[in-house]
Amino acid sequence: MVEFILSRLRAFEHAFHGWWYVICTQRNAWIHAVVTVVVVAMALFLKLSVHEWAILLLTIALVWIAEFLNTALEAVVDLASPNHHALAKVGKDVGAAAVLIAALTSVLVGLLILGPPLWQSIRFSFLR
Repeated sequence: MVEFILSRLRAFEHAFHGWWYVICTQRNAWIHAVVTVVVVAMALFLKLSVHEWAILLLTIALVWIAEFLNTALEAVVDLASPNHHALAKVGKDVGAAAVLIAALTSVLVGLLILGPPLWQSIRFSFLR
């Protein structure tokens, strides 16, 4: 049982090393981090419902997961094909496209969920 618990702790350690690697090496991860903080702050300010929070958190997770998988894909492609190769480029481009799709989708979801209450808050502020 002790070995099982230690192996789970090591698995978490490896996961956090991967997380730190993405944060330290991927410039777009910093953009995702800043946008995540801004969106969470806005959601707190607007006092969103539990369902709206769930959708926002799933959307945020989608972007981060796409970024992490893209980083992993790029590392594996670089390992397998250290020289430039047309198929390596395709793999990297498709991974980047997945991140782009996730990011664009998150912008739309953010506008749909945060837009109306934010607009209402802004209008209320100006009408006072």
